[in-house]
Amino acid sequence: MAQNQKRKIAKEQKAIQKAEREKKYRRAKAWQMALYPIGGFGHNAFMFLMTLVSYYAAGIVGLGTVIASIVITGSRVFDAITDPIIGLVIDKTKGKYGKVRPVILIAYVLMSISTLLMFFTNHIVPEGFKLIYFILLYMVFIIGYTLSQAGLNVGNTILTNDPEQRPLFGGLTMIYTMAFYTAATVYLSFYLTGKYGGYSNVGLFHEFTIFTVIIAGISYGLAIIAISSKDRNENFGTGDDSVTIKLKDLWPLLKGNRPLQMFIIAASTDKLSMQIAGNQIVNVMLFGIVLGNYSLMGTTSAVALIPNILVLLFGIRFSMKFGSKKGYVIATWACLFSYGLLFLLLWLGDPTQIRMDNMGFMTISFLLLYLVGGAVRYVASGLVLPMLADVIDYNTYKTDRFAAGVISTVYSFIDKGVSSLQQTFVGLMLALIGFKAAFPDVETPYTEGIFWVTMFLSIGVMLIAWIISLIAMKFYELDKDRMIEIQEEIEARRQAILNKDTNTHQERILK
Repeated sequence: MAQNQKRKIAKEQKAIQKAEREKKYRRAKAWQMALYPIGGFGHNAFMFLMTLVSYYAAGIVGLGTVIASIVITGSRVFDAITDPIIGLVIDKTKGKYGKVRPVILIAYVLMSISTLLMFFTNHIVPEGFKLIYFILLYMVFIIGYTLSQAGLNVGNTILTNDPEQRPLFGGLTMIYTMAFYTAATVYLSFYLTGKYGGYSNVGLFHEFTIFTVIIAGISYGLAIIAISSKDRNENFGTGDDSVTIKLKDLWPLLKGNRPLQMFIIAASTDKLSMQIAGNQIVNVMLFGIVLGNYSLMGTTSAVALIPNILVLLFGIRFSMKFGSKKGYVIATWACLFSYGLLFLLLWLGDPTQIRMDNMGFMTISFLLLYLVGGAVRYVASGLVLPMLADVIDYNTYKTDRFAAGVISTVYSFIDKGVSSLQQTFVGLMLALIGFKAAFPDVETPYTEGIFWVTMFLSIGVMLIAWIISLIAMKFYELDKDRMIEIQEEIEARRQAILNKDTNTHQERILK
């Protein structure tokens, strides 16, 4: 009886605390928290589809590998120009349907139309028009993709302003992303390539495009439903419609936002280092040459899924209690520790002993450190979106301007620019040890030079990035206590504006 009484009291206290937070913050309901991040399925579906565009452009359309690569790489320039402009347009958008829903819907329509036309018609248009047609459709896709990314980020900001809830949608986004890429990779590699015999059959691109458009439509639809009750003008910042963002405000906005600067430094260096470490060439060097067992990469990837999700859930629970910043810092320290030990293991031990049929010290230690390190990396990545939402609210607190679109696209612009350096960096490092004409493969003999370059690319760059991130976090003030203060101040201003509007409306009625 005493135990049941304690449970009842604890349950009542939890209900009281939840009710208090409902009054204090604009919290999301459980179903909204679960559904809105599914919008990322749609975004990732189009991203995954477009990883195949070079195969289609070169092999099916006949543009050639060089031309296709130049167009795709050159599109980053257009992407860079459109990012801040689209962000500015989103922030200026006002209407009875809010900001997020129209932006996501337009993004979906643009990406669907451009990909359907591209993969179904580009190869049958007149020869002299194929290149121009491809470029135009690719530009339309980029506009839609940028709208999708910015729109979803704005939705993250208004979905909830509770510092305890925000880490949850970041964690769910990462879990959904892992689930999607696992399913999409299986669908492509086991089903489509087997059915059509590889990427030389246009039927593969047709079926994959239709699959993408359907999945994305369902995903975006669920996100729109989840955000509909939140997507109102009064939930954007302080709710003051009279405060607008102009082009001339962009530089002062960036210059005066120290948390944004530190966030960009931490997040972009982390992403660049992880893209370098995850580069296919680097994976071949690590598993195929240093370990001499390339098949182990597939085994560890399959085994890692469950630990990744479990560690991510634990990390998100920790961040919900102590704040996104503290969760990010702890996860980064865990990354440094695990990958530092992994480097020492590979340097001082014998990597060739690491194999699934030899479960000795080297194999067990490698699997443990590799899996733990990979899992805590996902925790840090999962906290990027909640921290971006905090940065947006900090800007509202400092300037009274709700600049979610601009800040999201400025971050994505810098992030894309930094990320684009990864292949160049890998190529330069390999050129230093003699690989100028061709990249190393699983048949390349092991050398000391390959070992040290592999260690630097697969582990060293991440260690450097995490140190930079920890330094940046020293100057990032948005911990949980600070965000509580900021949210209380923004809410006070919002209520003052709502009361003012109500009084003005009543005065008009009396007159």
